[in-house]
Amino acid sequence: MDIVVIVEGKNDRARLRRLLSAEIEVFCTYGTPGTRQLEKLRKAVGDRHVYLFTDNDASGRRIRGMLRDLFPDAEHIYTRKGYPGVENTPDEYLIAQLEKAGLEEYILYPPGQPVSFS
Repeated sequence: MDIVVIVEGKNDRARLRRLLSAEIEVFCTYGTPGTRQLEKLRKAVGDRHVYLFTDNDASGRRIRGMLRDLFPDAEHIYTRKGYPGVENTPDEYLIAQLEKAGLEEYILYPPGQPVSFS
């Protein structure tokens, strides 16, 4: 399956790049996207399966809503309230969320990280 993950910023992307195999492309909105950025994202994603992974704050929820309208069939991945964004969420929690979304075959587990397949 052709899969993409959309995050808010380049630091979020860098964080997920360390945990996901290269076959998963990670796109950024670069903050709250305008009409032109949304159109670029839609074209770049094409027919691929989309996962949305935005921060659990007001801005992240707003961006998720915009992306939900653009990609109504997208799967949603959430970080816990209280973590300061995807980029600062502990690897263990990010991995658990990626597993929960069904992406375990694409996860690059850090050395010493137990593989849970929950």
